Amino acid sequence: MTALPYETALEEAQAALLRAKALLQEEIADYPTPISGCDAQYIRLISDRTKIGSCLRVIEEQPFVATPRVLEAG
Repeated sequence: MTALPYETALEEAQAALLRAKALLQEEIADYPTPISGCDAQYIRLISDRTKIGSCLRVIEEQPFVATPRVLEAG
């Protein structure tokens, strides 16, 4: 089994999350009108949508990575 480059794995993860987000959005759109605060399945769908959105933001953001610095005399 040949390992994929990490960039490919990240692209595949992002694509899978985008598919999951679209499927979840369809499920939420087709969901019958919930009773506010009482529908556990609807609340779980909303929670999962938030989790997927958070994962996508983490993959897409450019994190700050500290670079080593060397002090120079003078």
